[in-house]
Amino acid sequence: MVESLGSIGSLVSSPWIYALVATSVLLDIFLPVLPSGVLVIAAATAAAAGSGAAAAAGTGAAAAGRVPQDVPDILVLILCAATASVVGDLAVYRLAWRGGPRLDRAIARSRRLTTAQERLGGALARGGGTLVVLARFAPAGRSVVSLLAGTAHRRIREFLPWSALAGLAWALYSVALGYFGSQWLGATWLATGVSLAALFGAGAVAAYLMRRQPRATEAS
Repeated sequence: MVESLGSIGSLVSSPWIYALVATSVLLDIFLPVLPSGVLVIAAATAAAAGSGAAAAAGTGAAAAGRVPQDVPDILVLILCAATASVVGDLAVYRLAWRGGPRLDRAIARSRRLTTAQERLGGALARGGGTLVVLARFAPAGRSVVSLLAGTAHRRIREFLPWSALAGLAWALYSVALGYFGSQWLGATWLATGVSLAALFGAGAVAAYLMRRQPRATEAS
């Protein structure tokens, strides 16, 4: 297990992990089965382990005021994940915008998608993009919201700020789970498992809150 974590740590210490995280987060809006959240948490867990090892072994560099070169940059990891999330949202949004009558008819045949489209359009028009943020945590919610925002031809200034907030919130949450989980429980598979359970738990809560959204709208 220690050797496995060490191999992950060596990957995280290279620039390729950032490209891998960005690619995974970008593509999982098209293929929601891709475990981008799992990858972000694993990278953050290994980053915490790497920074701890560097702190223990690099006291001489710290005393000289230098940061060891093999310490992964958590801020870069957050930036990569958040940026890739927004870029993926915008890609689906633009594709849905240009989808044409065939896509409109496909959505019209689904009562659930039609209802969701109306709710999303109303929420964005009122400046309340909570639904967009919640959808980023819910399974496949990001894909549905970006698709519906595009097919409804919502203005980009109504959608983009909430997409950016959702991407940043998700990236911060995922990285924090991996990083602090490793700090508190150690660089073990238990820490990764607990962090993943917290990520999936947040997704379940987000999906529940999204289902309750129509009732709140009707009550108001």
